[in-house]
Amino acid sequence: MNGIVVIDKPAGLTSHDVVNRLRRLLNERSIGHLGTLDPAATGVLPMVVGNLTRLAQFYIKMEKIYEGVIRFGFATDTYDAEGEATTAPRDVTLSRDQVCELAKSFVGAIEQTPPPFSAKKIQGVPAYKLARKKQDVPLKSVPVEVKEFEIANVEKDHAIFRVRVSSGTYVRSLAHDMGAKLGCGAHLESLRRTGAGEFTIADARMLEEIDAACKAADIDNIFIHPRKLLPEFPAVTVNAETAAYICTGRPVNLPDFSSARKVKVFRSQRELIAIATRVAGTLFHPGIVLASAPTLHTSNRS
Repeated sequence: MNGIVVIDKPAGLTSHDVVNRLRRLLNERSIGHLGTLDPAATGVLPMVVGNLTRLAQFYIKMEKIYEGVIRFGFATDTYDAEGEATTAPRDVTLSRDQVCELAKSFVGAIEQTPPPFSAKKIQGVPAYKLARKKQDVPLKSVPVEVKEFEIANVEKDHAIFRVRVSSGTYVRSLAHDMGAKLGCGAHLESLRRTGAGEFTIADARMLEEIDAACKAADIDNIFIHPRKLLPEFPAVTVNAETAAYICTGRPVNLPDFSSARKVKVFRSQRELIAIATRVAGTLFHPGIVLASAPTLHTSNRS
């Protein structure tokens, strides 16, 4: 079983919990996720299944889109609503203009310090393990990019937002830093991921839907159509003989795709068999092979 399925992650589950549930539902061990979501967060969690786990390397830097609510008035140790308050609560009334202006100051390339309760490692130990023991968590700031930061509405001390960010950006840290900049403290009250790379919330399935599809033996439609994957790479469909050479890792000549370095190679409308890299001219090498080779009945290739 090979494919990518987008789960609408419910609150309360870790990303690894979702991996384990999907393994049981699909009866497939080779499953991974493309980008962790905090347990309290919901929304888009793309899952790679079977041979397509090999595509994960192309999604490491995919941008994300989130919607959520920031609560101003006090900060927490986790930078979200799950944590303990670290500042005394204050009555705060903010205007939308005020929060919009604040949000603008975070747009662009910025340095951001991850939350103490995060999976970032300090000398091999996840930061959250140190934070739980009330130990010092000396995390360094990292460069990230906030590409869009829109404030949809502000009601007293709550701001509803939408943000588009680079991979590695912590929205919890954005909320925390906004509160620090205002001097009143803030934390992330709720978060929903609505996009990750080419995957959107419209593609997402609830775990219950996956369960029902498995029980009905109708799982083909739960997967994203492979032609939609990695839209930055051109796609080509090859004949049986060329497919056989590709599946054994041999270089082949493919149509000229101008300056494209990599192409998606299909054996049929839905079967993605390889990601091939240009060697020179129209010669491509299938560096990532996703399918096994069929038996050839003829071998007249020169």
